[in-house]
Amino acid sequence: MDINIVLGVIAFFLFLVVVTGVRVVNQVERGIVFRFGRAQQQIRQPGLRFLIPGVDRMRKVNVQIVTMPIPTQEGITRDNISVRVDAVAYFRVQDPMRAAIEVQNYLFAVEQVAQTSLRSIIGKSELDDLLTNREELNRGLALMIDSPALGWGIHIDRVEIKDVQLPEAMKRSIARQAEAERERRSRVIVADGELQAAGKLADASGIMAQTPGALQLRLLQTVVEVAAEKNSTLIMPLPVELLRFFERATQNAAPAGPAAVGSERVQPERPALAEEEAVPELPAQRSESDPALESGQKPGDLPLTR
Repeated sequence: MDINIVLGVIAFFLFLVVVTGVRVVNQVERGIVFRFGRAQQQIRQPGLRFLIPGVDRMRKVNVQIVTMPIPTQEGITRDNISVRVDAVAYFRVQDPMRAAIEVQNYLFAVEQVAQTSLRSIIGKSELDDLLTNREELNRGLALMIDSPALGWGIHIDRVEIKDVQLPEAMKRSIARQAEAERERRSRVIVADGELQAAGKLADASGIMAQTPGALQLRLLQTVVEVAAEKNSTLIMPLPVELLRFFERATQNAAPAGPAAVGSERVQPERPALAEEEAVPELPAQRSESDPALESGQKPGDLPLTR
């Protein structure tokens, strides 16, 4: 009777030992066993694993890819523009032993490194790079985070910049710049169209000048197009040469003077001047020996009296 009780007690303790020493490692985890505080080199793979109760302690490390959002960081770019940038990092544990031993909390450590690296990337980049050249910035950011993370047994798969928040004044400036660029493109396109149309018209005028019948056919076609609608007025264009012919004919037919008798022109008679209105004769020129000239008097002046 006493032997059966002893055997039962022993069996019960063995059952407790088995139950407390059995651990289950999931497929997405790896187990690190610490025996008396010392890490064992053998990593426990997924499945049912047995530990020595009271001696072994196991820590499980997840080896799945972790998606970690990087909080929004505010910084000043190289061209002195204040921006707010947020990103997301994808990483996984490559060496569970180092991730469990080398760093206290690898998730918190990766998050802090990602924030500081994002701030550094903002300060080294320009605004245009943040808006258009994100692929290169993502590679540089991943490299900056991956350098310290390799010592922790963590591999950075990729880092993506999600959003770049700009000040309202900068948004308006960028919008005005885009509008001006589109306006410039539209004007250039219109000018190119006018140039091509002018070239085609010049070619067409040359062909019509060589073939006068083509001009008449074009005129008739224009008349047909105008008369297609229900119009009560029909406009017929006249050649400029015809108008010039009528102008020259009109100038040749105009009289040259106010009146003509036959082929001789009648000259109007001028009234004779009255004797009292006759122009007085100028005094005769004085000779060079005239004393008045010697005294400085000009010709035609009244004689000086003494």
